[in-house]
Amino acid sequence: MNACVVIPARYGSTRFPGKPLAMLRGKPVIQHVFEGSSRAGLVRDVIVATDSREIFECVEGFGGKAVLTSPDHLSGTDRIAEAVKDADYDIIVNVQGDEPLIRGEMIDQVVMLLDDDRADMGTLAVKSSDPSEFTNPNVVKVVTDKEGFALYFSRAGIPYHRDGGEGASDGFNNFLKHVGIYSYRQDVLMHLTRLEPAPPERTEKLEQLRALYNGYRIKVGITERETIGVDTPEDLKRVEKWLNSSS
Repeated sequence: MNACVVIPARYGSTRFPGKPLAMLRGKPVIQHVFEGSSRAGLVRDVIVATDSREIFECVEGFGGKAVLTSPDHLSGTDRIAEAVKDADYDIIVNVQGDEPLIRGEMIDQVVMLLDDDRADMGTLAVKSSDPSEFTNPNVVKVVTDKEGFALYFSRAGIPYHRDGGEGASDGFNNFLKHVGIYSYRQDVLMHLTRLEPAPPERTEKLEQLRALYNGYRIKVGITERETIGVDTPEDLKRVEKWLNSSS
């Protein structure tokens, strides 16, 4: 299949303005994301979609491909759709511009999920047994059916263990933590961006619920890899510490 990674990257951020250009071990964060994405074997192109001239010039400067998009987009998905609206790909992969630990094999895995003709989108999840993550609204959980298709994503702890007590640990051992990388069939991506936000999407502030609400099927692959999104300067330090410990 003809696949393309698009990395939405905006300069403005409430908690960490300019984070794609923040330096991490001698390179800007966006370069780490681009290079990690470029190691995928199943994609033809990697493109950064940005509303920032500075980010655009940074990407061009290290030899990457970038496109300038409107500053008015409300989401990264809308930015991606603008970047590929005149292209002819089978699959578009959304990799966030603040994920410097992204690996090529994760991208290949999410692309291969769409080998299943029943799937409109693909994404990843990792098993977690950490009770603090289960109750943390910043950690998105997903429940799937027996064939690996998403039933629901939530910031709440799902599945809820009604009986509680000692048995509650069974729930923690089995919950899935969502990893925010997506593959879309291109026509699905373009249609989703034309739809109104869905009621559960507005409530949870999770874009993927728009797809489920409108009947699209999301295949979830299980990965052992986790990423650390850089939302704050403290996150950047965590990533650097992780890289130093693993090198």
